[in-house]
Amino acid sequence: MKKEPNPIDLHVGSRVRMRRVLLGLSQEKLGDALGVTFQQVQKYEKGTNRIGASRLQQISNFLNVAPSFFFDGARDENTAAPGMAEDGAAPFVSEFLTSPEGVALNRAFSRIRDTKVRKRIVDLVMTLADDAAAPAQRDTRSESFA
Repeated sequence: MKKEPNPIDLHVGSRVRMRRVLLGLSQEKLGDALGVTFQQVQKYEKGTNRIGASRLQQISNFLNVAPSFFFDGARDENTAAPGMAEDGAAPFVSEFLTSPEGVALNRAFSRIRDTKVRKRIVDLVMTLADDAAAPAQRDTRSESFA
């Protein structure tokens, strides 16, 4: 029987992966900096192997973040569970941010300095997402223009 990774180990591993990908680093490069194989980095990122305190400090130094970064957004088992809308949001966001599209979008968006332009882009994306979520409305609107 296969043992499931602890949710905190999964969360910390996904945050390591997210930061590594955002910096454009390979698992091999991170592994070299830590003195471990890229396979070990894979296991850390998947939550298969736990990251010890000293190793987490090494990782945080190399990725230039505080160790607390890896716990941001982790659910505290002593608090009430989030509502249904919140429950699946964090993993989805983390997966998206570490995808090639998410990394490219994040890098490009962060280079835009004008806050008004950034706000307009967010508004545009939200409008496009609303349109994609409601194809019946889109069909009705296109008929009215015919």
